[in-house]
Amino acid sequence: MTKVRNLHKKWMKDPDYRKAHEALKPEFEIARALIEARARAGLTQEQLAGRMKTTQSVVARLESGRARPSTQTLERVAAATGTRLKITFEPVPTQV
Repeated sequence: MTKVRNLHKKWMKDPDYRKAHEALKPEFEIARALIEARARAGLTQEQLAGRMKTTQSVVARLESGRARPSTQTLERVAAATGTRLKITFEPVPTQV
């Protein structure tokens, strides 16, 4: 059975795949941060949804990276998980 990790390594050799993957990196990072905040709070998706006054399917969509959450939504997640939202701008590494 082929593991996704191995396929990803193979596909990253393809410039088009690599470019598409890099373009989606910010969405993956947000999704990962949402999952980590929920997990640290010890909440299920359903419990988080209840605290946010939304549905479990909305939380699942946010965590999948298929939805781009607004800052208001991110603030609601932070409040529901007992965390603080912090948004930063970081310099882009220059290529030599």
